[in-house]
Amino acid sequence: MDGRMNRRQVTRVAFTVIIVFVLAQVVWWIIFQRNYVERTVDATMAAWQADAQAAQASFDVSRNPDALSEQLLNTYPHLRLVNGQFEINPGAQAAYLDEQQGVLRMFAFEGPFFVLVVLAMLGLIYQSLRQERQLKKQQQNFLAAVTHEFKTPLATLRLLVETHQMRELTADKRTEYLTRMASELNRIERTSNQVLAAARLEEQDSPPILEPADLRDATESIVRRLRPGTETQGVRLQLDLGSEPAPVSLDQDAFALVLSNLLDNAVKYAGADARIHVRSEQDGNLLRLHIDDDGPGVAEGERSRIFERFYRSQDESVRKAAGTGLGLHLASKTMEGMNGWLSASVSPEGGARFTITLPRRVVASKAPSAAEGAAG
Repeated sequence: MDGRMNRRQVTRVAFTVIIVFVLAQVVWWIIFQRNYVERTVDATMAAWQADAQAAQASFDVSRNPDALSEQLLNTYPHLRLVNGQFEINPGAQAAYLDEQQGVLRMFAFEGPFFVLVVLAMLGLIYQSLRQERQLKKQQQNFLAAVTHEFKTPLATLRLLVETHQMRELTADKRTEYLTRMASELNRIERTSNQVLAAARLEEQDSPPILEPADLRDATESIVRRLRPGTETQGVRLQLDLGSEPAPVSLDQDAFALVLSNLLDNAVKYAGADARIHVRSEQDGNLLRLHIDDDGPGVAEGERSRIFERFYRSQDESVRKAAGTGLGLHLASKTMEGMNGWLSASVSPEGGARFTITLPRRVVASKAPSAAEGAAG
């Protein structure tokens, strides 16, 4: 942790030094150009004044002042002759000063623009480094989580097997051990399936094959299959899918994976004796399926990040809930493949609400048969 903090501090110091250097360089350049322009203006005005004195001296001793004055004005266009006296032309002076002020304005605008460009590029670089650090941390958490998800059930299985080998067990105890072993094997299988599904999801080029389905029927079938395993953990599962048809296009296996991950997530974080409510809602051409629990919920700042790959809200060293950080990522990406999306919000139950949103499938009206047409 100290090493990571030191690297972050070094990065921040480096970026601060670069920013200060760029700002100082631009300010120095603008000041230098301003001083240079001022010196140039002073030198030019002095030269023009000398030209006026030289022209006046030649004019005063000339035998043909009218012809000479025309020649001198052509030679020195920045001068004018007023009442026999040569002086700097105010129009030429104003035009020259405006030109020099334009140079200063150019540098005054180009300098800040250059600073903004540099700051924007530095911001992009810093954001990229920050995202890389976050991804590295998430990958480390993922490796720790996967190790834990495999190591813990394997250790439990080893202990149960060695216990059975060391002494004779009663029938009830043997049944209990077998039940626990089956549970640990299911945990290993679930973790393996998530890792493999994530790998397939990253390599998948073609969209899933969607078939017509009713969201209520598909949900009820999946929940019926998952209910026994869920309720054995003390969780109360309530289903409220309404009575109106909910036509959608689904990949049944993929949707089962999504709903399984969401229920597993609710059980994991809501804890024993939690209440999970699965309810449907229709909103015009959108169909929604809400999975509500009465657990601790999801912090507002994390409701978008929890769908990132490997993301989990805490470090593995202090986390109590099992998992690899892939379940919600898989669920979100899978729903996108079915033209839907997954979101998180606050549940009316006081915990977390995960909402599956799908577009309503357009059902073609049934064409009348020939017999019906004749009868009509």
